[in-house]
Amino acid sequence: MLGPVRAWQGERELDLGSPQQRAVLATLLSRRGRPVTVGELVDAVWGEEPPTAAVSVLRTYVSRLRKVLEPGRAAGEPPRVVVSAADGYLVRVPEGALDVGVFEARLAEAKKLRAAGEVSAAGELLHTALDEWEGTPLAGLPGPLAEAERSRLHEERLNTLETRLEIDVQLGRHSEAIAELTSLTGEHPLREQLCRLLMLALYRSGRQADALAAYRRTRSTLVTELGIEPGAPLRELHHRILAADRSLDPSPAARDGDPPETPADLPAWLHSPDRAATSVARPAQLPADLPTFTGRQAELEQTQALLPEDRESPATVVISAIDGMAAIGKTTLAVHWAHRIAHRFPDGQLFINLRGFDPVAPIVTPGEAIRTFLDALDVPPQRIPVGLDAQVALYRSLLANRRVLILLDNARDTDQVRPLLPGSPGSLVIVTSRNELTGLVAGDGAHPLTLNPLTRAEAHGFLAKRLGAERLAAEPQATEELIAHSARLPLALAIVAARAAANPGFPLSAITENLQECQGSLDAFAGGDITTDVRAVFSSSYNALSCPAARMFHLLGLHSGPDISAPAAAALAELPLREARGLLGELTRAHLLIEHRPGRYSLHDLLRVYATERVHAEETTQERERAVERLLTWYLHTAAAAYTQITPHRRRIALEPKHASCPTLTFTTHVQALDWCMTERANLVLAVHKAAASGHPGIAWRLPAVLWGFFYLRSHMEDWVDTTRTGLFAAREAHDRKGEAQGLLDLAAALRLSGRLDEAIDHLHQAMALYRELGDRLGAAIAVSNLGDVYIEAGELGKAIEYIRRGLVIFRIIDSSWSVGIALSNLGDVYQRLGRFDEAIDCLEQALTVLRAQGNRWVEGVTLDVLGTVHHRLHRHDEAVETYHQAFEAHREVGNRWGEGHTLGHIGDAYLASGRPKAARTSWRLALAILEEFSHPEAEDMQEKLGSLCERLPSRRPGPVVSRKTPSLAES
Repeated sequence: MLGPVRAWQGERELDLGSPQQRAVLATLLSRRGRPVTVGELVDAVWGEEPPTAAVSVLRTYVSRLRKVLEPGRAAGEPPRVVVSAADGYLVRVPEGALDVGVFEARLAEAKKLRAAGEVSAAGELLHTALDEWEGTPLAGLPGPLAEAERSRLHEERLNTLETRLEIDVQLGRHSEAIAELTSLTGEHPLREQLCRLLMLALYRSGRQADALAAYRRTRSTLVTELGIEPGAPLRELHHRILAADRSLDPSPAARDGDPPETPADLPAWLHSPDRAATSVARPAQLPADLPTFTGRQAELEQTQALLPEDRESPATVVISAIDGMAAIGKTTLAVHWAHRIAHRFPDGQLFINLRGFDPVAPIVTPGEAIRTFLDALDVPPQRIPVGLDAQVALYRSLLANRRVLILLDNARDTDQVRPLLPGSPGSLVIVTSRNELTGLVAGDGAHPLTLNPLTRAEAHGFLAKRLGAERLAAEPQATEELIAHSARLPLALAIVAARAAANPGFPLSAITENLQECQGSLDAFAGGDITTDVRAVFSSSYNALSCPAARMFHLLGLHSGPDISAPAAAALAELPLREARGLLGELTRAHLLIEHRPGRYSLHDLLRVYATERVHAEETTQERERAVERLLTWYLHTAAAAYTQITPHRRRIALEPKHASCPTLTFTTHVQALDWCMTERANLVLAVHKAAASGHPGIAWRLPAVLWGFFYLRSHMEDWVDTTRTGLFAAREAHDRKGEAQGLLDLAAALRLSGRLDEAIDHLHQAMALYRELGDRLGAAIAVSNLGDVYIEAGELGKAIEYIRRGLVIFRIIDSSWSVGIALSNLGDVYQRLGRFDEAIDCLEQALTVLRAQGNRWVEGVTLDVLGTVHHRLHRHDEAVETYHQAFEAHREVGNRWGEGHTLGHIGDAYLASGRPKAARTSWRLALAILEEFSHPEAEDMQEKLGSLCERLPSRRPGPVVSRKTPSLAES
């Protein structure tokens, strides 16, 4: 990518196709293994004016790239390089296969070498890195992304070039540097750093006049073109050259080509008389950097951006507040970063562990910390004044006009940190804490950085650094399991890595087996002392909580879902919502809980284990059971409130009473209810299983019953089958005959829409017999009519008519108008499939009259879709389109997304049959977008139709017998 985009397989260069196709590859490569959505790819290649068929063309490019990049891939074998991911793609290439990555890795290594004093080696590495460039990056590629990347990479190259030339000048290679700098300053006359280096190289070569002339040229350009004077570093160097400042002369070592002991081109403030005359010590208190440190590149880049470039003095006190949960690696990152930048703070480094969460030693007060720092600065005891305020004033006076790096580790809160902040610019303060130091951010301008668990790639690199890449490669599955069990927490990974390193003969699979045996416990993550024991580290944070917050935390260990809302947590703890929100906020600030979305909270995997341990240790069995019951009851009653909005006229489900102290949510709109169900879907599914396992069968079968409408509208078939089957089993175990009948009916509906028709028929026969046994005529009639609906899908239309008519007779006898309308709709569908169009239209119009009188917009939309199909098959295309549009509006009103996609597909059919292929294509594209949301099988049909439209455009098509899934009576 550092030139024209090219690729090789071995020694053979691959043909990457057109510039747009190369732009697609470049976009994917620029994400370094992260997914890129289809929309982002379209924007990257074409910008704001993509072609009409951009998505289709994009998929063609991806298909071609897969063939080019994997010529040996067998048919049916999944791609390994360009991989589908969610709603887009990602590229998997080995580390070192991308020249941009190699360049950046060498650049990072050069920075480390330079920081360690190995200047010559750093310069050689930068020379090698720059040799990778083959001209303009991404040359010839179209699109906004290529343009932006070209600009970024061009700037990166110039910055690297400046750094390499600075090292060359520092090493005394003036002659070679002057020629290159002269050329570069001509190309980039506004870059002051290039001029500064040229001036210094010329002066050290005995060419003082030329150095001053270079300054005049640059100043003239800046004043003429930008109306500004040169910056302070360039003006200062100009004054020092005018004065023939001897400190600018190269040292003898530099003349011989070696780096000088003290770089002579440091800014003038480092040579100030105050600094030279002072007697204050230069402390160097940083702990040792971890030799196996790896990862955290994004975080290091974020922190590095806080400091000015070119070793200038910060204009203010820079404060970096690094927070995160216990064992996340805050101190390790802070120490590593501090070592990387220590050379930029020549007046020393101060470090103190404030012990804000130490499980044994007491917390360090600000007064104790100040006195420790004054000792480190060689202040005699008799000079230390009495009182914290006076000590702080002395401390800040000593740091005035100086550059000091201060690392305050393990802070408890802002009040502990604030007295330790310098009072004048030039210094850097790094603070680590398990709490969010919002006061420091708001009041002192600190830059917050919250650490999350390592990425999977970082966790893999973490283990490779400690155990060797070969050992991991020999057992890839065991490696992945180690990472998963450690939940990508650095301390947990370090413990298992230490265990593996201490037993090099043990296979990694043996360690993973031990972790599996300890599931549900933190025993496997006990280190050799209290600082490397995950349980002990968590305990220190837990013990610092208020009692109510500690109770809230351990009760969350009873919740098995991926996250929890504030109202659900209030029900779990039996607290008013406002009080619960306050406790959740305290847990979030302590990083024992993650607020990953506003009002929604999750526990890190190992913290969940710890919470579970604590709740079993601190709550009685009875209280744990009551808490679980409160939570499950809250989910049931809130889902039932959503049920009345989603399916307002469906048969009600009698509920068990709820706890008065745990009010459930209410919903005022259909959309609001659907959105809540969508947000809580995973929790609701798990709640069904929790209810079945914890002795609450009534909740286990009622919860999927009230979620019927949501599962149907959002096509969550697997969840529907799973929960209804669990509820049915629980009802049978409890000998709850009504629950069993409802479970049979609901499971049959889910099975029918999943295409498992034989099972659906069997369950409906069982439900029909059970309802008759219970004397429930409506339930029996629903089962009978639903059998007819399943037989429609099975293609047994004679049986379908028989069962639907039998159900219709019973509905009319018991005066269930709601059910009558649905039965008439289903009967009309059978007639249209048989080609008995007059009877179909008669039934469907009767159904619409009844449905509209009952306000059943849901089934009205389905009925209109069937009526539109009748018109389509009779070649009444305009009427078909109009009726389909009415169906679409009804689907949209009730939130039936699957219905919207289904009907849009029919609208496209009608448009094509009437000779309007462009309108058909638009409708099918909209249908495809909706159906792909749910990975619905009909999406493949839409793709085939769109593909065939490119090859043939007939003016008329015979109306198809459209296969459709209509709602059965139990579903409505």
